[in-house]
Amino acid sequence: MTLFDRYLAGRLLAYFGFFSLVLVAVYWVNRAIGLFDRLIAGGSNVATFLEFTALALPNVVYAVLPVSALVATLYGLNRLSADSEMVVAQTTGLSPWRLARPVLLFGLAVAVMVSVLGHVLVPLSRTALAERGEALSQDVTARFLKEGEFLHPGSGVTVYVRAVTPEGELLGLFLQDRRSPAVRTSYTAERAFLVRAAGETRLVMFDGMAQTLDVETRSLVVTTFDDFAYDLAGLAGGSDVARRRDPREMSTATLLRADAATQAETRADVAELRVEGHARFAEALFALALPLLALGCMMLGGYSRLGRWRQILGAVVAAVTLEMLGNVAENAAGNDAALWGLMYAPALLTALLGAALVWRDTRGPRLIRPREGLA
Repeated sequence: MTLFDRYLAGRLLAYFGFFSLVLVAVYWVNRAIGLFDRLIAGGSNVATFLEFTALALPNVVYAVLPVSALVATLYGLNRLSADSEMVVAQTTGLSPWRLARPVLLFGLAVAVMVSVLGHVLVPLSRTALAERGEALSQDVTARFLKEGEFLHPGSGVTVYVRAVTPEGELLGLFLQDRRSPAVRTSYTAERAFLVRAAGETRLVMFDGMAQTLDVETRSLVVTTFDDFAYDLAGLAGGSDVARRRDPREMSTATLLRADAATQAETRADVAELRVEGHARFAEALFALALPLLALGCMMLGGYSRLGRWRQILGAVVAAVTLEMLGNVAENAAGNDAALWGLMYAPALLTALLGAALVWRDTRGPRLIRPREGLA
């Protein structure tokens, strides 16, 4: 690797790191707001929120790396052109294909990162996130033993506890159940206990009252009780039911094999499993080809005092169009397992388009030159 290769590839990697941090931060903040509201409202603490955020981070990075590679290449080449460094490099005899070498090295580095994330880190993080979410959903006790706050341990359920004794007794309990669209029930009790027996969690309330409202007739029925057991199975989820695994949690080899056991575990057909497996390879190839496409677009045309905004816009439009084509190919392959080869079409088209644009620059400003005597 020559000095120019190290210089250009290093600049692109530096810009790539910066834009990756920016895009990950923007994407993470957008998702973290909803996650924070959901977890904190359910009684979880900040440590749980940070744990879920860390587990979701590999998937966020995996989604933004190809975009960061495109933006970093466009920005880096535009800076080189604005500072006349690209002009100096071309006047020293560096051909367009010679300029493409450090760009391809940069694209290869991004493709390796995407491959590691797609084949290893993202499946592991998704599995850990699903298992942690399932454990949190079953931990009803932790969501009830928080005094002085209105909590929402489940959809349509609100709980308030005035105080919790060191023995785990709940004092001044209020519970409202709005899960049924026809009936709404509010429970109040002087004290209550959480009891777990036979794999089920029940809330046993003492010295309380139940107010049941019929939504349609607007009639209210009030019932007092000395003791009452409220089943929390709907909130905790059944522990005896096997969790359905997401295909994105499986290893690539398992997805490509798509045997009967994997189909039963994920409840997905062969086409869906193999599409997910091939998508991991296709995403890495797409990330490799995007910098070459950016280089080809940026080398179009000559010097302009208005800058290279048209070339940048053309590269962005081409990348978005190819990404949309990838979605179409994924849908087609998901309906027919025999069409898995379509998954690689967007990446190959991106590479061919980038190579054609670079070759176009080696041929001069016009592909077809007029013959002598006809000009």
